[in-house]
Amino acid sequence: MALKRNSESMIKEESLSEKKAKEVFSSRKDGKEKKILTTFSIEPSFKRELEELFDDMGLGWAGGIRFALKEFAKKYSN
Repeated sequence: MALKRNSESMIKEESLSEKKAKEVFSSRKDGKEKKILTTFSIEPSFKRELEELFDDMGLGWAGGIRFALKEFAKKYSN
């Protein structure tokens, strides 16, 4: 016995995460650059210290790292 395909059930709604992913990875027309994912390794104790410092500044982990890298680049660009 063959099963009848229900065309309504085949239409899949996008989840919130799928919509966000498409938004993030689609080409931007506003001239902003896309962010890229980078990885590095540090000691867990040093990461905790940095997280506490960033938290005191009101920044999350990624925002704090971006801030630190920008400040480093300003200081040592000469």
